Amino acid sequence: MGRAWRGNLREQINHAASTEQLLASVFSLCEITLPEKPFHVTLAIDTPLGFSTAFVQLITRSQPAESIGASQQNPYLFRQTEHFLFTRGLKPLSPIKDMIGSQATKGIHFLAKFAPQVLAAGRWTDGELLTALEGYPSAAKRSEWMQHRYSGYPDLKNDDKNDALWCALLAFCVAQHPEKIVFPFQDTPSSEGWIFVPIDALKISNP
Repeated sequence: MGRAWRGNLREQINHAASTEQLLASVFSLCEITLPEKPFHVTLAIDTPLGFSTAFVQLITRSQPAESIGASQQNPYLFRQTEHFLFTRGLKPLSPIKDMIGSQATKGIHFLAKFAPQVLAAGRWTDGELLTALEGYPSAAKRSEWMQHRYSGYPDLKNDDKNDALWCALLAFCVAQHPEKIVFPFQDTPSSEGWIFVPIDALKISNP
């Protein structure tokens, strides 16, 4: 739908007084006018939307982790979702180690303002119009099932725009084809978030 748009959403986020206003503003950037009757939007954002429980406890309570392992086992640097993906052949970034803390902070700010309720681990909502979650384009690109859907769209001639399309397709799959997506485990901390990826993008776990 509409025209692919790339740019900074700071003005839209700052000026919107409600989720409905924000969605209308963002869709207008893509030259889409929303219908008068509001509808629900599922949004996948390509940034960490939480920090590890160990890191939060260290910062807010000065409570250290029992032990610190090598990078991929470091409880401060990575969340449960990243540890899970490491064992399945994926290499997600750390919001602390890999200098994407700025993007993560913007994403968490967005949630606090427009989707402050935890629907379930990894999913946030405003309770009416919006569900937000973490997308991971690199993982989606490994999925044959996702590639088939992506092939139906033209090349947007820009890496960021193409990644946004992958995220949009992931959001669609979470909402409409959850059987194709890996969801959080029962013990996943709701505050940490979860990286949603297609099942067929994962390698078999090491024994």
